[in-house]
This record gives sequence, C-alpha cells and structure tokens, in this order.
Amino acid sequence: MSGNVRLLNDTLAAAKAEGRSALIAYLPAGFPTVDGGIEAIRAALDGGADVVEVGLPHSDPVLDGPVIQTADDIALRGGVRIADVMRTVREAHEATGKPILVMTYWNPIDRYGVERFTAELAEAGGAGCILPDLPVQESALWREHADKHGLATVFVVAPSSKDARLAEITAAGSGFVYAASLMGVTGTRESVGSQAEDLVRRTRATTDIPVCVGLGVSTPAQAAEVAGFADGVIVGSAFVKRMLDAPDHAAGVEAVRALAGDLAKGVRGQA
Repeated sequence: MSGNVRLLNDTLAAAKAEGRSALIAYLPAGFPTVDGGIEAIRAALDGGADVVEVGLPHSDPVLDGPVIQTADDIALRGGVRIADVMRTVREAHEATGKPILVMTYWNPIDRYGVERFTAELAEAGGAGCILPDLPVQESALWREHADKHGLATVFVVAPSSKDARLAEITAAGSGFVYAASLMGVTGTRESVGSQAEDLVRRTRATTDIPVCVGLGVSTPAQAAEVAGFADGVIVGSAFVKRMLDAPDHAAGVEAVRALAGDLAKGVRGQA
C-alpha cells in the first residue's frame, strides 16, 4: 500500500500538533504550461503551503469561478493531458516531499479508467483525489481502487448538506473533508461568512477526520479567520489570480511564493 495517504494524514496531524491549521493550495496542471505549472506549485509549497491540490483542467468546470475557468482554458488550449497531470504530481512531490492531491471532476476519470487512474496516481506519489461531483452513493468503484492503492478520497460538503447526508459523506471519505464555505462557485470574496463555521461544526459532529475549508479564502486575514475553526484552509483562486495578473511567468511564480508565505502566517495567527 502506498504511504502517500499516510503522508497526508501525518501532515495534517503535524499542523494540528503545532496548534494551527494546515495551508492547502490549489493550482491547475498545465497552467500556464506544464513546466510552468510545476514551477508555480513548487513555489507554493516552498513558500509555506503544507499540501497542494493539482487541478485536472476540465472543459465544463461547473464549480469553478471565472478565474479558475480562465486558467483551465489556457491549460486545455495548451493541450494538457492526464499524463501531464501525473507528471505534475510526481515532480512536485519528489521536489518537496509534501502531499499532493488531484482535484478533478468525475468524467475524465471515468473515461480514462478508474483502475488506470488510481494506479498511475499512486505510482506518481499522489496522496489522493478530491472529487467534487462524484455522489457518495456512486463512489464504490472509485473507493475500492483508491483503497487498493493507498489513496485518500476527499468528498465535498456544502452548507446545504443535511446532517444525515454529512454523516453519509464523511463515513465514505478519507484524508480530510472539503467543506465548501458557501453555496456557489470558487472565487475570492470579501468575507468567508458564518456558514463555514457552522458547516465545520456540523461536519465534525459526524467524523474524526480533519475538516478543511475552501471557496472564498484569499487573504491572510481570511486565512486566520478560517484557521480559528477549521483543520485546514484551502486557497485556489487567489493563487491563480496572482499568475494571471503577473507581467511575466517569473513574476507570477514569485507572487505565488509570496502569497503562500503570507497565508502561512495567517494560518499561524501571525497575519
């Protein structure tokens, strides 16, 4: 069995032991290029992220806002393939020793083949997958192969999830639970809102695995706020926006590194 899910568990436990939340960064593979994406992910990890989610670009990313859609479009027009996603995971993990997950919609895995995808992800050193649109009741095949290869299965819960549904989702998941802070798509927002704290409280009542909050966190102050009640703080659009807004690639990579450092201070209460 792969030890990569263990690395994820240990990383989250170590952050908790330090009395802080983990910082989880999201960046899509192949953006702006495959090599450039790997460089940006390494910068996020070197800057202070504990874990990275590598996005698998999708032509219809229903849960992603305009910033991530723009990055996905750039990656897809550049010809990114699942093999490039696996290479991104491998090189980021080998360079930093930190846990790397893939965040993907279900359709690309279904087309690629569940056994092939899980085997290749484990071989690349991946820690698991976040599957925002895979219903728990349809996840048995995925979980069978993920378990076989030592991969975490991270499901997403939302403020609209009823308590019984939360219990069903958390019982099937592993690694951590992704708590969407609000209804809607990804993107930076002025405030994270009280819904997130209530959702974390209700989710924790059903499980012992860490609960990490994403959607809308973009500043060190917001990271500090969420770190006050969640086991992990997930930041995506803010990193992607730094890359999109930079005058050139090198500046974008440095902006990612700097943001990771600022957010890492935020989750430590130093913002």
